[in-house]
Amino acid sequence: MLRRTFLANSLLLATRPALASISGRIPIGLNTYCLRAMKWHDVPLLDYTAGLKLDAVFLQDSLDPEAMEPAHWRKIKDYARQLSLHLETGGPAILPKNPEAFDASVRSLTQAAERAAGLGSPIVRSLVASDRDHLPLGTPDQHIETTIRVLKAVRSKVMDLGIKIAIENHKDLQCFETRQVIEGAGPEFVGSYLDTGNPVFVLENPMTTLETLGPYAVTLHLRDTAIYEHPRGVAVQWVPLGEGVVDFKAIVARAREICPPLHIYIKPITGRPPQVLPYLEPEYWRRIPKSRAADLASFIALAKKGLPYDKPMVIEDLQNSPVQKQFVEAVQYQQREHMERSVEYAKKTLDLGVRWRA
Repeated sequence: MLRRTFLANSLLLATRPALASISGRIPIGLNTYCLRAMKWHDVPLLDYTAGLKLDAVFLQDSLDPEAMEPAHWRKIKDYARQLSLHLETGGPAILPKNPEAFDASVRSLTQAAERAAGLGSPIVRSLVASDRDHLPLGTPDQHIETTIRVLKAVRSKVMDLGIKIAIENHKDLQCFETRQVIEGAGPEFVGSYLDTGNPVFVLENPMTTLETLGPYAVTLHLRDTAIYEHPRGVAVQWVPLGEGVVDFKAIVARAREICPPLHIYIKPITGRPPQVLPYLEPEYWRRIPKSRAADLASFIALAKKGLPYDKPMVIEDLQNSPVQKQFVEAVQYQQREHMERSVEYAKKTLDLGVRWRA
């Protein structure tokens, strides 16, 4: 990084107010992807969110047939305002699969930014890739460089729209690599969509991710994980908030100290089976060749505290496999119940949210 860029970034971080200095209460919302089995369009999703007395809604992967229509954007923006809901949204991954797909990635991100602005969202969520295994050929450094080029190609458009691109730390890059993307593109228009559920898939303690990306966070999504030792390494499984091994009281306390003002979203993506991360096998390290020893040690220490999830769960969300019709009602019930259990934990145990107190 150029010295002048480093100094500019340092000044930007130093002048940002900490989350706790803005308000004693942090507003909360829900991430709609967690309710995907309901097949609800945008209006019912907003109604459900308001019914839980939340402050915000994150429309992720909308299933509404009019999702890309500007007239629909205005309708949903007005309806969110009518319900007194802060709204955020975003689009898909942006890393081109090959050089020929670069222009298509730029167009896709531009379109997602236009939709976000039309909906009244201050950010447009994006990500580099779905996971480490789906990165195209090349090194992590090459992927970071390409992602930065895509982001810089839309800089003027995004800044003219008055929004920021929020890069989700997904299952693709480690947190220090995601930070390189943000700083390399420019934190004046790129920030962090900070998710606490994805770091475990690159062998990171969510607290490590928060410490690294928190100063750049523009939205924070809470997801819990059962993490425990396995003969091949560790196993991980997403679970309702407060039922895994992540210390969310510590996460929220630290977020208050280092994050700029933002909304926190509850994001319990459940119903998936445990996944083994075989880090004890040499072949595994080809996926994350630059993993840092201190970060790995912190993750292993977390896994040593954890146990397999021992509460009932319908396992249905198998990748690329539709839910069998005889399980649909059970899955719909589970997604709502897990969301409402997680929201209650966020309100009563983590003391988050504003509207529900009235």
